[in-house]
Order: sequence, then structure tokens, then C-alpha cells
Amino acid sequence: MHRVILLLDFAEEYSKYLLKGITTFSSKNGQWTFCRMPLYYREMMGVRGIIDWAKEWKADGIIGQLYNEMEEEFVEAGLPVIAQDFKERFREIPNITGSYRDTGRMGAEYFLKKGYYNFAFYGFNSIVWSRERAEGFEAAINEAGYEVNYYEHKKSHSAEMWYYKSKSLSKWLKNLPKPLALMACDDNRGVHIIEACNHNNIKVPQEVAVLGVDNDMTFCELSDPQLSSIDLDIERAGYEAAQLMDEMIRTGMNKGRDVNVPPLKVITRSSTDMYASSDSCVAAALTFIHRNIDRNILVDQVVREVPLSRRALEKRFLKITGQPVYKYITQVRMDKLAQKLLHSDQSVFEIAVDLGFQDSNNLARQFKQLMGFSPSEYRKQFGSTSFPTSSI
Repeated sequence: MHRVILLLDFAEEYSKYLLKGITTFSSKNGQWTFCRMPLYYREMMGVRGIIDWAKEWKADGIIGQLYNEMEEEFVEAGLPVIAQDFKERFREIPNITGSYRDTGRMGAEYFLKKGYYNFAFYGFNSIVWSRERAEGFEAAINEAGYEVNYYEHKKSHSAEMWYYKSKSLSKWLKNLPKPLALMACDDNRGVHIIEACNHNNIKVPQEVAVLGVDNDMTFCELSDPQLSSIDLDIERAGYEAAQLMDEMIRTGMNKGRDVNVPPLKVITRSSTDMYASSDSCVAAALTFIHRNIDRNILVDQVVREVPLSRRALEKRFLKITGQPVYKYITQVRMDKLAQKLLHSDQSVFEIAVDLGFQDSNNLARQFKQLMGFSPSEYRKQFGSTSFPTSSI
């Protein structure tokens, strides 16, 4: 049985999902004993106090949010430590980190498929997960031929940045070209942008569509309108962090591989329920598709919504979205199916009925072609309750 100190922000959904993954592993591998250390201990006791506490409690290891300046002393202490890179990545200690650039790219591709051509990013450049999400977002937007407007502060704790009545933030939002697709570095900042827009009578999503990261239900559903967000595979990362800690304790290693938290899917809510394009016909087609995605939509039905021939619409649609109309419809429906597979306990057949699929066998075939897995395989592979058993 291992004794592990957890030094995390237990009020955050991110930490709660990490904990769920950690405890899932521990329950399968000897029922570990945990000491939940509040974050204020980090400020009150410092690195030496934490290490002394760990020795007195006879801890086998620590998983937590640590300052990068603490790294050297933790390494010298010889205690297995895994750090959440909530500021910057550690060099000598394994990180619980993320595919941050991939997350930014996912946000960009989501907005591009909706036909947007004005883009912005809200975050700060002094913290790795915000900075790299911005880099991934900008890279994808630039590749599509567009530019990104930024509102970033070098100081992560700038009072001005987080206060939604800030004159500079209000001025920035008012002066940005509309309609605008704005990605925030996380859900907290996404809600902040929505509050700032509401305060300045900027309509969300009609003028500014807002996307966050983490899919923190408290933030997302408290917001008005509710915030769309990128869901991350946090629980699995918690499982893998516990697996790594177990490995480090058993082998006596103080170093190990990083644990990665990849993005899963965009969870669409009201804050992005809008479709934009400089081409009004493509915008109308996109709006029709997304409003009727639970039906078995045909391309001819989409064509009837615009004053164009099918060939003309296909040409314009391909230029804006990078996909033919039929393939776009299929992709959106498969994305929605994937979302339901991960966040619903319905059977594949029940989900197929809800989404208007008449042939579940054809559905499974299309899903596998696009996703690389059958629906049941996809749920088993990426669902929050299915983790690999330990090979240790």
C-alpha cells in the first residue's frame, strides 16, 4: 500500500478529474492511502515544510501543483514527485502536462468549420498552457489564410486582466471586427470574456462566439449564455499519473516520463451556436446543417436553402470549409455521435435513433471510416471509465 500526498486545487474540476483517475488506479492496485494537502500549505510551509511533512507522514510520493523554483530541492530530497505544470514544465520532475498546441488547433478548426474569418485569443503569455494553446490556435488560423488578434498580459495575476470592467479589455472587444470567433485559454477566462461582452452590450454568440478549455461544468453552465468548451482527457491522465507514481515507488526511480492530457472534443453550448462566413450562402447552409443535424439531412435539402445550384454551392462550400457538403454533414454527425458515446450511458442503437440514423450498421461503418474505431470500440478506448489495467 502506498502513501501519497496530493497537493492540488481541490476546488477545480480539473483537479477533481485527476483525483478520479488517481483513485481509480489505486482501487485496482492496493487501495493507496492519501493525504490531501490544501494549496495554502504550499504558501505557508514552502518546499522545506512540505518535504518535512512528507517524511514525518512517511509518504512514498507527492503529486501536486508545485512552483518551478521548488524543483531542485524536491530532486535533492529523493522523494518521487509528479508535478502539474500549472506555470511552466519542470525539467527534472515528471510533468502532468498537455497537448496544448493540439488543443489550440482543435479550437481553430472548430471555428473555421463554422465559416468564421475574424479570430481572437484571450489569455496570457507567461504560463505554458495558455501560451502554447495560443500558438496552436494561431498556427491553424494562419494556415487557413487569416490572422489572430490577441489580448495577453505578461503578468498572469494582473488585476486589470481579470476585471471585466477593464477599459483596455472593453476597448479591445469593441474594436475587434465582427462576427468574431474568440478562443480563451481556459473556461475561467472564457466566462470572463462573456461577462465583459454582456457588460459592454456585445452579443454572444451573434457578434462574438466564445470557446473555452477544460469543460468545467460549473463555469460553463453558470455562464450566460452557457460556454462551449474543449473537453480534455483529464481522468485518464490521473490514472496514468498514478500508474507512473506506482512505477517510480516500486523501482526507486525519482525521474520518469511526462503524463500527457490530450484534447478530446469540443462540447458545443450556446456561446458558439452561430455560423459565420463572408459568403452568405455558405453561412445559410452551415446554419441549416447545424440546426437540423439530428435529422437525416440530404445535400439537396441544403441546396434548397440557398439561391445557388448544387455545383455552385459545393464549390463555395469546399473553399470555406475544406470539405464537400455531404462529407461535412457526415463529419458533424459523427462528431456528435462521438460526444454522446463519451458522455452518455445510452446504447449505440439508442444514440443512433436520437440522431436520426435509420441504419445503425451503416452508422457504425461510417463512424469507423472517420474515427478509426467502431462506436463501441471508441467508447471503450476513450470513455472516462475505461482505463488499462496496470502491467506493474
